[in-house]
Amino acid sequence: MDEWLTEYGVTLGVGALILFMVFIVWDLARRSNAGKFGTMILYIGLAMGIFGFLVKIVITYILENTGVGD
Repeated sequence: MDEWLTEYGVTLGVGALILFMVFIVWDLARRSNAGKFGTMILYIGLAMGIFGFLVKIVITYILENTGVGD
């Protein structure tokens, strides 16, 4: 159980956090009257963080399955 929580719980937790951050950015853009361009910039900033998290998952998968670092 602990191993499952370690592997999948963190990924699911971060995924839920990302969805919550999408809501936060939407609310921030709406309350600040950011307009289309400002909203786009806010979501690009959020997307860069999400992309970094996904790249980390891919790099970890590659390193674990190619035997690099053994």
